[in-house]
Amino acid sequence: MSEIFGIDVAQGGATALLVLVVVLILTGRLVPRSVLKDTQDDRDYWRSAHGEEVKARQAERELTNELIEVAHTADQVLTALPRPPSMKEVTAAHGMDPSTE
Repeated sequence: MSEIFGIDVAQGGATALLVLVVVLILTGRLVPRSVLKDTQDDRDYWRSAHGEEVKARQAERELTNELIEVAHTADQVLTALPRPPSMKEVTAAHGMDPSTE
């Protein structure tokens, strides 16, 4: 017959079976159905939460790219505008000496 942990199951009978079940419970290989169901529910919840987070980050990336494009356009418009003359240029054009003011 088959041996488990060096003990022949057929010779041990009910005692060997009980020891086997206890060992499986203590090592975590045998759990109640309610624990298994709770673990599966948690797994499903976190899997769906991760999926929603991935979608939110993708939408955020797309929005950031659009905002960067708007910023580049605004920068180009503002750099293309003529600059106002400096104070020295204004006073020199009107024949004033900036040191007397």
